[in-house]
Amino acid sequence: MSEQSRGTGRIRGTGSRRRKPTRRHRAKVIAAWTVAGVVVVGGAGLGYAYMALDGNLSSIDIDAKLGTDRPDDVDDGSQDILVLGSDSRSGGNGKYGQDEGAARSDTAMVVHVDKGHKSASVVSIPRDTLIERPACESDTTGDRVPAEHRAMFNTAYEVGGPACAVKTVESMSGIRMDHYLEVDFTGFKKLIDELGGVEITTKTAIDDSKSHLDLEPGTHTLNGEESLGLVRTRKSVGDGSDLGRIQLQQAFIKALMDQTKSVGVFSSPKKLYGLADAATKAVTTDSGLGSVKKLTGFANGLKGLGADNVHMVTLPVEYDPADPNRVLPQEKAGRQVWAALRNDRPIPASATEKSAGDKGDADKVVE
Repeated sequence: MSEQSRGTGRIRGTGSRRRKPTRRHRAKVIAAWTVAGVVVVGGAGLGYAYMALDGNLSSIDIDAKLGTDRPDDVDDGSQDILVLGSDSRSGGNGKYGQDEGAARSDTAMVVHVDKGHKSASVVSIPRDTLIERPACESDTTGDRVPAEHRAMFNTAYEVGGPACAVKTVESMSGIRMDHYLEVDFTGFKKLIDELGGVEITTKTAIDDSKSHLDLEPGTHTLNGEESLGLVRTRKSVGDGSDLGRIQLQQAFIKALMDQTKSVGVFSSPKKLYGLADAATKAVTTDSGLGSVKKLTGFANGLKGLGADNVHMVTLPVEYDPADPNRVLPQEKAGRQVWAALRNDRPIPASATEKSAGDKGDADKVVE
């Protein structure tokens, strides 16, 4: 794994680079899929290490914080999970810069696993989406945070923490979140390195001064640092906005899922433990997944999923006429997306065909 140096430079193989403090928050969500894949691959083989690995996990009792004022809990076998990444610079993430105020959730995906656990739909929510944020309780002070009109989506986590982020998503979608997963930079990088890298084929050159990634067209096995650079890249995708970056992240997730399926850890207990150790250190979960046994049970329910039966979209949005750096939900199309998830049906293509988020053109950059 390439290490961070104090000098400047771009990622080329094991090259070093310097990072600015405000653009390091997109990658963490990717590791959540790795966590599921790693635990599934290991299966019951994790039993010998339950106690040690349990000590790695952090969890939050979302249900206790939110109480009963939530959408109905539909018990049909399907599952809805909010996968979140925050931009905190605490702990091992300090090398990427210093916190500027409270952390924000700059990556968010709602993952709906169908009742047969044979397919899944993933809805990415752009961080700059202007929404009606509900009132919630701060997880640090316990104070009530008032509702806000035209609030950026990622401020929900900033003002109230994970429970407020969950409440905001539930308010937007009308769907109760069964689980919550949050992942950090350091964990993401270590997981990719433990996996042996992720293979990506680029159709065109990527040269992004912000993510410091420089790749020629062709097939590359990206290490953790390089993968972090890829999922932060936006200058080489579409119109250069976060909407294009989301599509690039989605393409990377599918490659990552394929990688976890072929990692072959059964032949190497040491590799299995290394992956499980990195995975359990990488995440914060809701209390329903707050042990290796619970996380293994959850992940076993996803073992039938592969990249081919995971459908990924971006919440239908349009640019805000008052501020081109912000986007607004397309209300009718958004209702179609959330209704599909609530009714355990595929998201119709018509729901996203007129969305600004459907024009990222990542398929022109990576296979």
